[in-house]
Amino acid sequence: MKKNVRVLVIDDSALMRKLIPKILECDPSIEVVGTAMDGNFGLRKIRELAPDVVTLDLEMPGLNGLDTLKEIMRHSRVPVIVVSSHSTAGASVTLKALTLGAFDFVAKPTDVAARMPEIAGELSKKIRAAAQDGMVQPQFVPEEAPSPLLRKQSPAAPTSIIAIGVSTGGPNALQFLFSQLPVEFSGSILAVQHMPDGFTELFAKRLDEVSPIRVKEAQSGDLLVAGRALICPGNRHMKVKKLPLGNVVVLSDEEPVNGHRPSVDVLFRSVAQEFGPQATAVLMTGMGEDGAAGIGAVRSAGGLTVAQSRKTCVVFGMPKAAIERGYVMRVADLHDLPNLLQAQCVADHNRAQEEGQGKATGAGSN
Repeated sequence: MKKNVRVLVIDDSALMRKLIPKILECDPSIEVVGTAMDGNFGLRKIRELAPDVVTLDLEMPGLNGLDTLKEIMRHSRVPVIVVSSHSTAGASVTLKALTLGAFDFVAKPTDVAARMPEIAGELSKKIRAAAQDGMVQPQFVPEEAPSPLLRKQSPAAPTSIIAIGVSTGGPNALQFLFSQLPVEFSGSILAVQHMPDGFTELFAKRLDEVSPIRVKEAQSGDLLVAGRALICPGNRHMKVKKLPLGNVVVLSDEEPVNGHRPSVDVLFRSVAQEFGPQATAVLMTGMGEDGAAGIGAVRSAGGLTVAQSRKTCVVFGMPKAAIERGYVMRVADLHDLPNLLQAQCVADHNRAQEEGQGKATGAGSN
């Protein structure tokens, strides 16, 4: 018989200490074994109860959530799901928690008392994934941000269109990947990170601060240019469109796909349709199967398909789903992805030059 996932809830709000166990009751595989009203009490409860997963509020008096998280990572390394305020300040501290080793987060709805049950499924799914993972994975986070003076590049047409899909574990994985790309990187990157609205703009700004390439939250009409990554806004889908004056991003409010908006499948299918062999699709760490069908479309269109390796994923779900369907051409460790993408940009550039010379030769022989 499968053992229930034992959860400890750490939150200074008496309401949340009642609501979280109540909404988790709906999942028979999860058992809330205790609650704690502050960080110090929570650390004692971890030692006493040995939970499989901890849910953690970050805004607490006394020992705050970030300091509590640091102690958990230092001594017990129990997977932590952050329960975050849906605000700019809440987003900032949540992103910091992810860099410190939190497994994932859920954002509290604005009306907590009435709408908390809406996140029950998301919270349960992330708790189960954290318990299955069992141990916090090493984080690939750069220590220092590059000098802004090294990052002034004029926009140019990209040699490659690189679409990335990522979920749980994604913030740190993308931070590592982007920090390792050179300022002269010739590809244009489009990334779907499963993250709610209100978080993605701050996330993109944080990535921009630590990356030689430019990073921003995407807006409809943004040009696809070399050396820039566009992060899909929360609660929007992102597609691409070839236009006479330049290739652009198009955002939409269409229905969720695979339960997600943004959806990786939506981006991948669009990139496959518009760019075919010029496209590279990369599936990185994350839960579920979003992106598996879309990466198959990229492969069918002649593009390169890549999956992050199991040993460097926080959760192997998304890459695994694509690999099992036979859609992935290359599997790479996270630390090898920057070189792989740079090499692909060079290959795409060389192919485009050869095709251009071939057309010129053909035209000249007429």
